[in-house]
Amino acid sequence: MNTPRKLKQNAWYKVGTEVNIGEPLFRLPWTKVLLHRVLREIKKRYPFEMRGLKLEGSWLTFYIKPEDGFKLPLIMQLLKQTFSLRFNIIVGRRGHVWGERYESEILDGEPPEDAEMVDWAVVDKSANTPIAGAMAYTLSWDSLRSPGMTITTRFSAHNAAEHASPPE
Repeated sequence: MNTPRKLKQNAWYKVGTEVNIGEPLFRLPWTKVLLHRVLREIKKRYPFEMRGLKLEGSWLTFYIKPEDGFKLPLIMQLLKQTFSLRFNIIVGRRGHVWGERYESEILDGEPPEDAEMVDWAVVDKSANTPIAGAMAYTLSWDSLRSPGMTITTRFSAHNAAEHASPPE
């Protein structure tokens, strides 16, 4: 059984998580775009500060400071869950995308000086980049927050006939 995660208000956390599928997923440019879209949506609903966002092969690491009242596990659950759902729909697969639980460490004070602030203007610009095959789905935040976890997926008539695949 996993031990409860230690949480602290107004604290910075160093967070790391790994992709489960054994692939250097973040070497593909479209996966970075997808991650930026998910981060942008989560930030609108659950405010946080982020620094030092690094996508290295199959690892995602960053520093995060949730605003008062918002907890790290909620933000991480939405990040991993939403990214997984959308990734699986785009590539036409099922199953887990992320590995074990994410790792987190409470920092004493601020993140290191070399951990640059995330430039949300760049994230927004990247998040607006089209992803081939991604227009085949629409996920609703209301469905993600429902107790029954019913995901509504709508396919357009044009995209329903084609199998959605990631760009080369």
